[in-house]
Amino acid sequence: MSMKKILIVDDATYVRNRLKKIIDKIKFAEVVGEASNGEDAVSLYKDLKPDLVTMDLVMPNYDGLQAIDAIMKIDKSAKIVVVSAMGQELSVAEAMEKGAKEYITKPFKDDEVSKIVEHILKN
Repeated sequence: MSMKKILIVDDATYVRNRLKKIIDKIKFAEVVGEASNGEDAVSLYKDLKPDLVTMDLVMPNYDGLQAIDAIMKIDKSAKIVVVSAMGQELSVAEAMEKGAKEYITKPFKDDEVSKIVEHILKN
């Protein structure tokens, strides 16, 4: 299986670093980019063409829902996993309607993230 490219989008550096550590342990995946807002996420998506995006929903300026919208317009088959805090159920539901494939609730467990990311990349 060829290396799968992952783009991590979250305004919290701590969360990006933690997701990166988890993804680094997946043998066939590598983090190719990180963004701290939706605008950068869309721009990096165009440049990097990642196989999967982890997307925070609540970010300054241009949020995750706007970014999901824009990415799905660029690539209808984009694989986006929402990583968002508890209490964001309405936004998560909206993200799924817009095309996100799965969601992970913060605070998350490493094995939960690995399992979901591997599952989506393999299917």
